[in-house]
Amino acid sequence: MYSDKAEKNRPWLWYTLAAVVLIVLIWLFIRLAGGSENRENAAAAIREAVETSARQCYVVEGVYPPDLRYLEENYGLQINTAEFYVAYDIYASNMPPTVKVVAK
Repeated sequence: MYSDKAEKNRPWLWYTLAAVVLIVLIWLFIRLAGGSENRENAAAAIREAVETSARQCYVVEGVYPPDLRYLEENYGLQINTAEFYVAYDIYASNMPPTVKVVAK
């Protein structure tokens, strides 16, 4: 009779274990999906900051900056180079630069 009672409790253990695993998997999925959105937002913010700094340089000095280092040294721009690649291409000093930001 004792063994019958133990067998009745056993399905609840499996259901509980399955529910916990399911909750953990859903949490990981949401966490990973949200991380990619945050990276996209961060990349867009970096691109906007570079473009804004370049425009500010153009207004003050009359030419767009030659490279990112110039913006970092003279306009206080800070870029997270550990997590993002930033491509800053300038065609001419009177044309706005092309800025592309890609996550590493």
